[in-house]
Amino acid sequence: MMHRFANPTRFLRLADVIQPWAAGLTLVFLVSGLYFALFSSPADYQQGETVRIMYIHVPAAWMALFCYTALAVSCAVALIWKHPLADLAGRATAPIGACFTLLALVTGSLWGKPMWGTWWVWDARLTSVLILFFLYLGYMALNSAFDDPERGFKASAILALVGFINVPIIKFSVDWWNTLHQPASVIKMDGPAIHSSMLTPLILMALAFKAYYVWVMLLRIRGEINAMKIRALRMRQVHAAEGGDGQAVAGEAG
Repeated sequence: MMHRFANPTRFLRLADVIQPWAAGLTLVFLVSGLYFALFSSPADYQQGETVRIMYIHVPAAWMALFCYTALAVSCAVALIWKHPLADLAGRATAPIGACFTLLALVTGSLWGKPMWGTWWVWDARLTSVLILFFLYLGYMALNSAFDDPERGFKASAILALVGFINVPIIKFSVDWWNTLHQPASVIKMDGPAIHSSMLTPLILMALAFKAYYVWVMLLRIRGEINAMKIRALRMRQVHAAEGGDGQAVAGEAG
């Protein structure tokens, strides 16, 4: 099944089916999530209206971890099974994940200022998320740092796999260390510890971000495939021109 879509043409046919649905679901979930977040959910009795930042911050943080996991899996598949599209999926995922991580950091600072009295603290959760952002940047920098694309792919893939250790650190940092962040209140063994009026917009925004990721990732993979086709066409044209020049020189010599 994994190698069935290794063919770019077959993959693009599947992407043509998925992309409109992903775009439509992004719009539906985003509009409904913002409506519930801004108008249906109540203000917090302690945080007031600033609690509404949560509906962007928390799903963005979830997506930061999700995208890095997808990046690590793509790199592993590309390294182990040499899947031709896995590397493209990783390259397409990294900028999206970096943007979600930056969004989580910025909204966290905006939320932290009125709640904690400061824009930033070097606690375990914030520091590990900042490291995650730098891992995304490092992957993208290494991927394009070499003239040989294969060397760039291997170097960036190894960084992504080694950096994956940071994902569980982020997840369990509030349990392992004393941080300003509250413990998990949505994904718990005994069920969510948050009221449905707040849980509904959180889930809707998370679904919107997931659909957006699928939509943009497919667009980026399509762009990477088209760029590869253009590079291959140019290389054939260069080789054809060199071959023609060689024949011309040989004819003159004869």
